[in-house]
Amino acid sequence: MSYSSLILVVLAAMAHATWNLLAKRAAMVGAPFVFAYGLCASVLYAPWVVWVLMHDGMNWTWPVVGAILTSSLLHLGYSLCLQRGYQVADLSVVYPIARGTGPLLSTTGAFLLLREPATGTGIAGMLCVVIGVLLIATQGRLAIFKQAQAWIGVRWGMVIGLFIAAYTVVDAYGVKVLLISPVLFDWFTCVTRTAMMTPHMLHRRAQAWESMRGYWHLALAVGLLSPLGYILVLYALRNGAPLSLVAPAREMSMMLGTLAGMFLLREKVGPGRLAGCLSILVGVVLLGSS
Repeated sequence: MSYSSLILVVLAAMAHATWNLLAKRAAMVGAPFVFAYGLCASVLYAPWVVWVLMHDGMNWTWPVVGAILTSSLLHLGYSLCLQRGYQVADLSVVYPIARGTGPLLSTTGAFLLLREPATGTGIAGMLCVVIGVLLIATQGRLAIFKQAQAWIGVRWGMVIGLFIAAYTVVDAYGVKVLLISPVLFDWFTCVTRTAMMTPHMLHRRAQAWESMRGYWHLALAVGLLSPLGYILVLYALRNGAPLSLVAPAREMSMMLGTLAGMFLLREKVGPGRLAGCLSILVGVVLLGSS
């Protein structure tokens, strides 16, 4: 992976870590918050989209429409399953399994579907990142997976990871093969999945509006940073970076989030999380050199 692509992925990881820290403050709001920041993103990025359409246009074909619709459904399924997983199982189980399974399956999809060549260094880097994610999210207490209750979270985490892998492969196909502009691709999928949620939100508009009281500033911030982080990833893919390297490198956001919590929020970080940060750092170095 070129250094320019790696820089894009690092910046994307920083944006991802930042918006996740903000979104955690609105975790109890649930689906209305997802709808709210999707709505904010649709409005905030509309001027950029108009500019791109005026200067570059967009070649509308059935494969392009199919990719946008498929990506929208997969992103929506991911969001809904994530919410449900957090309702029935522990976050400390669901999140690491989802974030670890996602890049693992995305890389496999890149090898099998996009015909990307596999390298020993790249595979080693991916495994280091996956291990680091598990260590950070569980704080090194991997023994929690021995508990019977934890396997509910494992199952939901794997389902969520499947959604992550699926939309990552579809989106990579969209920007690398169909040559859709990353800005347009992300915006149209965002608008589409927000529109899909609109009937449900209108049906429960009073409850949704009340639950968002005091959280709109967070929705605005997440609506700005969440698309930005993903657009940078799509540009890295569009510039030729292999999906098999980009997908695991994105999880560097876990390391950045941990370090931000330690230095900015004065959170206590144990040896398990520090080992996870080191594992991810080694993994990213390996990915960058492969």
